[in-house]
This record gives sequence, structure tokens and C-alpha cells, in this order.
Amino acid sequence: MSQVFFAQSGFERGNDLYKNGKYEQAIDAYNSELSAKKHSAELYFNLANCYYKLNKVAPAIYNYEKALVLNPNDKDIANNLRFAQKRTVDEIKVVPKVGFAKLLRDFTGNFHYNTWAWISVVFAVLFLISFLGYYFSALTLNKRLFFFGMFVMLLLVIISVASAAFEKSHFKNEKPAIVFAEMAEVKSEPQNKGTTVVVLHEGTKVYVNEKVDNWKKVQLTDGTEGWIDSDAIREVK
Repeated sequence: MSQVFFAQSGFERGNDLYKNGKYEQAIDAYNSELSAKKHSAELYFNLANCYYKLNKVAPAIYNYEKALVLNPNDKDIANNLRFAQKRTVDEIKVVPKVGFAKLLRDFTGNFHYNTWAWISVVFAVLFLISFLGYYFSALTLNKRLFFFGMFVMLLLVIISVASAAFEKSHFKNEKPAIVFAEMAEVKSEPQNKGTTVVVLHEGTKVYVNEKVDNWKKVQLTDGTEGWIDSDAIREVK
């Protein structure tokens, strides 16, 4: 009688190790999955939880952020990320944007660009239904109603497609990064001789704008800008 053995994946092995409180070994198991190019929000989330249990702030926040990129609407990931951020040293205020740009971002930011794309498909189908109704209706009143419906659906298709394009552009251009160095100086120019603008600590989130040699120009959530050593941060995307 033959026996069949099923090899346990690194993800499953990591889950078992995590349940037994073996967080270091679980991290190794999860990383073996990443090395095999097997990426998922669940994998990054569980990996982040391991680092959080070990009080390794920067890797925890980094992996929660990676998980959110893949599943931006997951409440558990967002909630755990907030808990991890409370362990950071720096308290950087978030200065909200104002004006039309903020209104536009607040609207399009309600959904991921893939969701906007599906919404546009739904409106396109409704537009087609309205067109068929208009084409085959014999009554003048029905034709008017379907024609009005066509106009509304077409407008909604344009809005949803534009929102999808705007969100995708925002996603592509936004480059968040996490400070991994225990302490890192943000300089006024891309060289060590530059004036120190601010000192950051591990786990702080910044946004990368450009790169010069081994320096990256970053912006903080409060609007502060400066140059930081590339080795001090790790980009999320």
C-alpha cells in the first residue's frame, strides 16, 4: 500500500510556527515563499505580525504597508499597521492637502483603480441596456427616458474611467518608504556636509521624490523635505 506525502508550503509552515510562538522560524518560512516569488497580502500580513511580536518596528510596518498595497481595503491590515506605528519614536503630523486637488483625491481615493475599472464596466453595460431600450421602444416617453439614461450612464462611464486613470497614476507615482536605520539624518542637500533638516528613527514613513547617487530626496507627511542616505530606507513599492 503506497503512501502519498504532501509537502507543506512555506506559508503553511510559517503559520504553524507562528501559532507555536516560534516567530523567528516563521519569518524564515515566510521569506522562503517570498524568495520563490510567491507574493500575497496574507503572506506580508503574517510576516509583519511576526516582526511585531518580536518588537521589530521597521520590518513590521514595512510588511504591513506591502500587504496594504496588495489589499488596500483590508481593515485588519490597516488596524495592525496603526498599532505598529504607535511604537515609532517620531511623531510626524499629517498635513492635509487643500483645494481642488484634495477634493479630487478624496473622491477617487474611495476605491482602488481596479475597482474603478469594474465600476466603469458596469456603467458601460447599463449604457448598452439604455441604448437597446431606446432603439427598440415604440413609445415616445420610453425613448426619452432611455435617452436620458444613456446620457447619465455615459457621463458616469467617463467619470469612472477618469477616476481609474487618476488613481493608477497616483499609485504609480507615489513611492512610500520606511526608515530602517535606527537613526537617520535628513540633509538639506545630497551630501554629508549638508545641514541636518530633521533626524528620523526606524519605522517612520517617508515618500521618495527623486534620487541622486546614494541619496534620495524624501518628503514627510508634514511637508518637510530633505535628502536621506538610500541605505537608511526601504521602498515599499
